[in-house]
Amino acid sequence: MKVLLAAALVALALPAGAAAEEKLGAGVTLTEATPISAIVASPKDYAGKTVRIDGVATAVCQAMGCWLAVSESDKKDAPTIRLKVDDNGPIKFPMSAKGKKVSAQGTFDAIGGDAHGKEAASEHAKHDAKASTDFQIAATGAVIR
Repeated sequence: MKVLLAAALVALALPAGAAAEEKLGAGVTLTEATPISAIVASPKDYAGKTVRIDGVATAVCQAMGCWLAVSESDKKDAPTIRLKVDDNGPIKFPMSAKGKKVSAQGTFDAIGGDAHGKEAASEHAKHDAKASTDFQIAATGAVIR
């Protein structure tokens, strides 16, 4: 009877653990993360490259879930980078992501003439005065834990 009870408790715990991780879009396939501090320090070195970052979600687009700010840690002045997705695309960053650990990947690039990117950068800057208004990651996937 004790074995049966233990097995039932393990079975109940498994779905809860699986639900703790939320995959968005293509998820994350790169095995190594690039430190956010390295990208922020030398953004031109990473322009046009597919990168993976790991960090903590510090801000989320409140209107459409179209961008997510990810910091290297939860410390106040930690380097931060913005993930941007298409406004009408399949990925929407949930408000519940704030404060959670995030792994994400996509193409790091200059915002350039992207009006939506500039708008996201402006909104992100309201949350983080040091936020880059020149570069962001066009996210193809993320995992929120």
